Amino acid sequence: MSPLKITTRTAATGPVLEITGPLDYTHAADLRALLPTLALQPGQRLVVDLAGMDFCDSSGITALLAARNQAHAAGADLALAAVPDNTLRILHIAGLDQVFPLHPDTESATRP
Repeated sequence: MSPLKITTRTAATGPVLEITGPLDYTHAADLRALLPTLALQPGQRLVVDLAGMDFCDSSGITALLAARNQAHAAGADLALAAVPDNTLRILHIAGLDQVFPLHPDTESATRP
């Protein structure tokens, strides 16, 4: 499995994190460590683009929940974009599809 790569960029709505590789027990801490460094402002939306994510376990889901909590603590929102089908199924089973706003792609997630 390839290492996790997180690319950060800015959209009109706020930061966008592009996840490539596995978001698993070995790599979820990388996302959690990045979260406090984001300059989230009230009213912004943190978008996590999962199009390049090839695997997600419970540690990855927990890291996504931590990202949501970090965004809400800053008065911002969080949206997931391009969630792979296998991860979408897990979110649905756990009821987290009702917790995370889901978008088919980053373009729709970053519309004001």
